[in-house]
Amino acid sequence: MSKVKVLAVAVSIDGFGAGPQQSLEAPLGLGGEKLHEWMFQTRTFRRMFGEAGGSEGIDDQFVKQSFDNIGAWIIGRNMFGPVRGPWPDESWKGWWGDNPPFHAPVFVLTHYPRESLTMAGNTTFHFVTEGIHDALARAKQSAGDKDVRIGGGMATIRQYLLAGLVDEMHLALSPVLLGRGEALWTGIDLDAAGYECTAHVATEKAVHLLISRRRGR
Repeated sequence: MSKVKVLAVAVSIDGFGAGPQQSLEAPLGLGGEKLHEWMFQTRTFRRMFGEAGGSEGIDDQFVKQSFDNIGAWIIGRNMFGPVRGPWPDESWKGWWGDNPPFHAPVFVLTHYPRESLTMAGNTTFHFVTEGIHDALARAKQSAGDKDVRIGGGMATIRQYLLAGLVDEMHLALSPVLLGRGEALWTGIDLDAAGYECTAHVATEKAVHLLISRRRGR
C-alpha cells in the first residue's frame, strides 16, 4: 500500500531543520549545511551529483533507502528556491541544475501559479496553489502504488504532520546546535498523534530515528 513518508531529514539537537536567512548563497540557511554532514560524504549522495567515491556504511544505506519506491514528491516553495512573492519570470529552475535528483513528479506548494516545468531525468515540477490536501491527492495519483515523499522544508513537513497525513519518518539527528532557524517540533505532540520511535541507530555523524504510527492508529 502506498504511504506518505518523510525521509532523510536532518534535525539539530535543538530541533531545527534549517538555519535562518536562507538565500542564494546559503540555501540551507546560515549554518544549515552542518546538519547534513552525515549525508554529504556518502557514496549515494556523491553519485547524485556525478561525483565518485564516498562512504558505503549505515549513513549511505539510509540515503539510498530514502529513494526506494518513491513515486512522487511534495516540497515547499522555500525548498524549490529563494524567490519570494509572484514569480518574476520562469528563469529559476531549482537548486539542482538541469537534472534534479528527484526523477519523479514533484509538487511544489506555492501561493502563486506557474506552468509545470519539465527537467532532465524524468523530473517535472508542478506548482500547486490549492494547498496541502490537493498536492497530496495529485501526488498520490501520480505515484500509483509507490510512496509519496514529503521532501521539506520544515514548514511543509509540519503542515502534513499537523494534518495527520504522514505515515512514516526517518530523521537524522545531527550533533549540532543551531540556536535558531526553521523549527520542526513546535506545537507538535507526536505521542498524542499516535507516533512512536520504532528503531534507532547511531553513526559517527548522526543518530538515525525511525518513527511510525502505532498499530491501530
